[in-house]
Amino acid sequence: MAAGEGFAVTGQEKQLVAPLTEEQVRALKVGDVVLISGEMYTGRDAVHSYLMKHEAPADLRGSVLYHCGPVVMKENGGYRITAAGPTTSIREEPYQADIIKRYGVRAVMGKGGMGRRTLDGMKESGAVYLNAIGGAAQYYARCIEKVIDVSLMEFGVPEAMWHLRVRDFPAIVTMDAHGNSLHADVEKASAVLLEKLAEPVF
Repeated sequence: MAAGEGFAVTGQEKQLVAPLTEEQVRALKVGDVVLISGEMYTGRDAVHSYLMKHEAPADLRGSVLYHCGPVVMKENGGYRITAAGPTTSIREEPYQADIIKRYGVRAVMGKGGMGRRTLDGMKESGAVYLNAIGGAAQYYARCIEKVIDVSLMEFGVPEAMWHLRVRDFPAIVTMDAHGNSLHADVEKASAVLLEKLAEPVF
């Protein structure tokens, strides 16, 4: 896929090749747009629950863990991803900080952001949250060059851990390794607005 196909490249994007180092991740800040190439893994509820109780089926050091339940087709003896949009990340809040620390995950990606516990864990361990584009499932599928492997298929296709090779996979840093969160900022701004709206009018 040509860079920028279906995504307006400005030249300001940060090019990242996974697996990532702590130094690379700590250099990122909220608002940075990144284009990820290299390898990543999918993981939703079943994967996160599994990782809390068992060893990971793959080496997750430096990895990008994508909250995604892909649509997958069998093709020529292998697999092809036909849709790979993000799922809501807050469901993984009870697990995420522990998984980042235990396995050396450097980036978590999904939609909607995560909470204070994950933000604190990212600051401690050196990780970021990447907000993926909602409604871009087919576009993201075109960023996937290859399905390298799949683990935990006993959980079903959407909940399995898919090991993918991607190219120029776009996302925005909305929680960084310095304790900053655009999601928290939005919540604060919304709370202030709601408070003003609730004030009695005389």
